[in-house]
Amino acid sequence: MVDKYGYVMMIQDKWWRGFLQRHREGKTVHSYVRTGFAAPKEASLLFFYVAKPVGEVAATAEFVERRTGDPGEVWSEHGNESVLRSKEQFEEFIGDGQCVSFIRFRNMREAVKPVPLSNLSLLLGAKRLPRAGFYLDKATSHKLISLMG
Repeated sequence: MVDKYGYVMMIQDKWWRGFLQRHREGKTVHSYVRTGFAAPKEASLLFFYVAKPVGEVAATAEFVERRTGDPGEVWSEHGNESVLRSKEQFEEFIGDGQCVSFIRFRNMREAVKPVPLSNLSLLLGAKRLPRAGFYLDKATSHKLISLMG
């Protein structure tokens, strides 16, 4: 069985900047919106790998839960935690999706020293990273946290 202590989420730079803004405004609980039944289902920590052109692990946060279900219902409960500014923007983002996942997290901490892809690859012993994200065991999670300063 895989130790699901940490989860590395791939996030586009535009969404990442939105979460940074929310964090700097003092908001503590956030929701990352994905279509379908998106991972992680369970974890203790989230790591945010900001995709190219940034290409680095830029922050960690405590995983709260994955809320899935009917888009309208989940939006009404947690839409205010998202970087999506309106229900219209949300509906445009999810398209015809019948299910949506809100990955809820809190206590986001920006990395003092963001970890570039090359260092992350060395830590994991992998040349390529799964584009949808991946789990880390507790030991590897702690090593990554130490690299982030």
